[in-house]
Amino acid sequence: MTRPRNSIASARPDALLDTTTDIETPEHVRFRYRVAGPSRRAIAYVIDLLLGAIVVVVFFIFGLFGGLTDPQGGASVGVFRLIAFVVQWGYFVFWETIWNGQSPGKRMMKLRVVTSEGNPLSFIQSVLRNLLRAADFLPNVYAVGAVVMARDARFRRLGDLVAGTMVVAENTAGIIDRLDINPPPSEADLRGLPTRLPLSGDELETIEIFLRRAGRLHPHRQYELASLVAPVFARRLGVRVLDPARFLAILYWRASTSVPAKRKPAKKKKRKESIRDAA
Repeated sequence: MTRPRNSIASARPDALLDTTTDIETPEHVRFRYRVAGPSRRAIAYVIDLLLGAIVVVVFFIFGLFGGLTDPQGGASVGVFRLIAFVVQWGYFVFWETIWNGQSPGKRMMKLRVVTSEGNPLSFIQSVLRNLLRAADFLPNVYAVGAVVMARDARFRRLGDLVAGTMVVAENTAGIIDRLDINPPPSEADLRGLPTRLPLSGDELETIEIFLRRAGRLHPHRQYELASLVAPVFARRLGVRVLDPARFLAILYWRASTSVPAKRKPAKKKKRKESIRDAA
């Protein structure tokens, strides 16, 4: 079992889940974004690539009927390459500018390009990040871009690093369901735990975020994340941990079901009247 380097109380609530990033404004307002991973961005790019290819074909067909291209001559190849160049560089800039950081593919995948400070994407930033798309493509099939994204905490490619942007996943609004622990803890599970756990609000939020995402994680990844935080609480409570994920679920159940004891109002002491006062 690995030992955490820092206390979980000093970390962001979901910093250990490695898919979110916090941005604090100069006014000390904190925004939390879920960073888009390479696979989701790749799907969005393929969608945009197919739509861009359709646009190129449509323009080329109109060029044939308009007499701008000659299918038997070299001029058609030059015009086709010019159209492909304009679509390749202008497609993303056009849509990201008018759709506030979204292309059709990104909109379908619920992705958006924002600045590193969480602000809306500007026209110049969109031009910069898309001009360097060719560098990310080198030597072939986005090899450079994939390596750079893998080494960056926010999955940014070269274009994003130069333009100061990142791609985030938009969260859909909704009501969060109640988190149930199945199976509920037994008396043996709760033995040794105090009724009032010495956990802060941020620590409980950390545990809740983990438990809500645990079902979507691979068992090995689930165990790895739980092993980072469970020993911290175990040492604080003076108990042993056999199953880190189950231990966190038990802690959350205990904290969410414990009701603070109501303080009884203090009885007013009646002042005894002395014989002098009575007189």
